[in-house]
Amino acid sequence: MGTVIGIDLGTTNSVVAICEESGSEVIINPEGSKTTPSVVFFPPDGECVVGDLAKRQEIINPERTVRSIKRFMGCRWQESEAKREGITYPLKPNEAGMVTVAFREGVLTPEEVCAKILRSLRKAAESRLGRKIDQAVITVPAYFNDTQRQATKDAGALAGLTVLRIINEPTAAALAYGLGHERHETVAVFDLGGGTFDISLLEIDHDVFEVRSTAGDNFLGGDNFDAALANWIIGEIEREVGVDPRTDSQSHQRIRDAAEKIKCELSSLEKTEINLPFIVSDKTGPKHFVRTIIREEFEAIIEPLARRIIPPCKQALRDANLIPADIDSVILVGGSTRIPMVQRLVTQIFGREPLHTVNPDEVVAMGAAVQGSILTGDIQEVLLLDVTPLSLGIELEGGLFKVLIPRNSSIPTTASRTFTTMRDNQRAVTVHVLQGERKVAMENRSLAKFRLTGIRPAPRDVPEIEVTFHIDANGILSVSAEDLSTAARQEITVESIAALAPDEIERMILESKTHSIEDEEFAKRYEARQNADVLRDKFDHFLTLHGDEIDDRDKKEMREALEQLEASIDANDPIGIEDGRQTVMAYIRQYADLFYIHSMATQAEGGEGKKKTHHDGLPTGDSPSAPGEPGTESDDEDE
Repeated sequence: MGTVIGIDLGTTNSVVAICEESGSEVIINPEGSKTTPSVVFFPPDGECVVGDLAKRQEIINPERTVRSIKRFMGCRWQESEAKREGITYPLKPNEAGMVTVAFREGVLTPEEVCAKILRSLRKAAESRLGRKIDQAVITVPAYFNDTQRQATKDAGALAGLTVLRIINEPTAAALAYGLGHERHETVAVFDLGGGTFDISLLEIDHDVFEVRSTAGDNFLGGDNFDAALANWIIGEIEREVGVDPRTDSQSHQRIRDAAEKIKCELSSLEKTEINLPFIVSDKTGPKHFVRTIIREEFEAIIEPLARRIIPPCKQALRDANLIPADIDSVILVGGSTRIPMVQRLVTQIFGREPLHTVNPDEVVAMGAAVQGSILTGDIQEVLLLDVTPLSLGIELEGGLFKVLIPRNSSIPTTASRTFTTMRDNQRAVTVHVLQGERKVAMENRSLAKFRLTGIRPAPRDVPEIEVTFHIDANGILSVSAEDLSTAARQEITVESIAALAPDEIERMILESKTHSIEDEEFAKRYEARQNADVLRDKFDHFLTLHGDEIDDRDKKEMREALEQLEASIDANDPIGIEDGRQTVMAYIRQYADLFYIHSMATQAEGGEGKKKTHHDGLPTGDSPSAPGEPGTESDDEDE
């Protein structure tokens, strides 16, 4: 298959590595560094510049220097407000509502900008190896959604690379760390980079790498620490000088650069100096800002942000059914893990000092290179089992969320389930794909909707519609629906209608716990309505066929009871449903012998000894404001 490079496409810095017989090696870029700033400078005319040279342009050309573009990959404009804070280059939505970079000469998508970075890394690898490279494994945060993963693949294609695999950053780090370890170990990979935070718990058993759980924050990283410190410096300048430096884009960028530098310095020093000459001007002339800042001040500024790492870590432990004492090693990934306060919090959470044996800037790219060698067959007998972070499923008629792939399922994976129609002669169903942990469908995150048409006309509950979810090794979801009798089929690759907001995953998981009681009540009401619906249909059928054998007065009362049950089901009235069900059951007991004969005859219609099975029903999509009634997968117990 040829050489496959591993690329850590980071928010702040990117790294490229290869894996050869001697092991993984990080490739040095033309500037002599192993890390390349994820910054691209676009001059008004001429070729763009990537990396350190581009970063030097930020102060004098902030409007044409693009940084942190990874945050806008697969991101809709309406979801990007918080991410746009502090961005100095022009952004605007395109016709599809996605974020783009808008220069006077034209518009660029985030994928096109990232392709410039990837192409630069590819060229560095080709220079090192002396041959053309066109295959890569690229890493992404574990909590990147389907749209963001697909955007990353698209960026690779624009850079002339065939992306063989998209792999989660913590998983890549575990591969680099655990390859060749002849022991059983449970590790926590703590990944705090420039733009995202991921925590993954993995079980490494010789050559088997199994992800037990993953959690994180899609909008927490070094950029946030920089922004918090920059805002503090701006406040100090305003207090001391009386002028807001944000009115000048170059001054604002100088402060952002100073904040990043101070953050790095205070990771190893107890104090440092903020020195910003000529930072602002007033009527009396230019003003300077010089001040000493100590580590304790910096930690007080970032503490609210830093403490956001705690809930995802605890969530990951709960999801894996582990306690801190079960963790053998904690691996730090990402430059922001060098901050002493972060390391102290990690020690408190897991009850042990994190390892310092791997380079946090390089380990992800090295793991991606290892994955590349696994795909080419150069490294054999290594099994990697990654997971999906949230449950995936569809909405049933009546509003229940039906999970097909549970949270933290190993991927790649496929799950299929058979559903049915809810109306006689229904010709189409709507498949509403959702992601989340709530049993109430509308409380989860909508990913996509599509309609399956061409269903064979038949009584309700007869057609069989198979819905299949497939998550590939890149974590990208595809969904198909097929009418098993007509072979009518519809399939889509899911594209999220909105990028995940900050703390979205944690919020969804916590809400599922907070609302667990009311969700259970909703599920019970749903099941009661489901069973009553089945009972209504069978009782109606019974009266139609055997009405002549029933006393006229009883038959009239039975019809009234049936109408009352139908009205309660239509109104979704749980008390009325239960009362109506009890009334109908009383008549069934009164005419038990006759109803028993009817039930045996009904079963015989479906075959010797075969019970008629009712499946969950899919919505038609014709009347979204007035949902129909769901089916059930088991016969009514009372019958």
